[in-house]
Amino acid sequence: MDNLLRRIRSARGGTFFIAMLCTAFIVLFAREASAQCAPRDVLRNHSTLKNTPSANVLPILVRSAAAVPVWKTITVGTFANSFALRDALDAASCGIEASAAEILTRSTFALFATKTDVDLLAVSAAELGFQTDTAPLASIYARAQQLGFGLAAAEVAPQLRLQYFDQPIGEFFIIGMEPIRTWKGEPVILNVANGGAGLILFGQDGSADAEISVASRFLFVRSNEPELAKAGNTLDKAAALVRH
Repeated sequence: MDNLLRRIRSARGGTFFIAMLCTAFIVLFAREASAQCAPRDVLRNHSTLKNTPSANVLPILVRSAAAVPVWKTITVGTFANSFALRDALDAASCGIEASAAEILTRSTFALFATKTDVDLLAVSAAELGFQTDTAPLASIYARAQQLGFGLAAAEVAPQLRLQYFDQPIGEFFIIGMEPIRTWKGEPVILNVANGGAGLILFGQDGSADAEISVASRFLFVRSNEPELAKAGNTLDKAAALVRH
């Protein structure tokens, strides 16, 4: 199990992520669960399944974050501390991969002090203009910054997991966020996914040179959003962090 989770954390592309996640989810959700993230509840929440974009469809290039519609609005600042947040994930039977679980306990994982609505924007690296199969995370962040996107606060990932029970099977989002370092010093960013066997929050390599499939979809905020400033998360700061 530990070897499997290490392979998930070090994965370098969207296609490999999906293949590994499907295997990981079978292990993580072998026992029957009864809350919103559990497989049977996920299926019940889907009156219709959303289709994921075809890999053969050419991406529409994004010229500015201002032109990108809000994908989903979520609420943050609803938990007193990270322990209460983790308890809510457990109560909903949401899967939490090992590095993601560790991130939630780190002192650098901050929660909003007040209840705040956050507008999330969905965009793939290909839509940002990358034409290779993969691109370094730092380059994706830099391009996003140029177009007016901002990083989401780390709290967005677990909150989205709790507020997105109807996520389509096969879909996963990389949260555009500052990497948070594990106890061993490894930079990690968070993902929200549905691999078909339940809903999960998992971590992946957040280093500057981590190669990300350009088909992978990110969730950002607009760089002028007040919640970005409140959380102290900027793309410039993130780019500096991932280089160390």
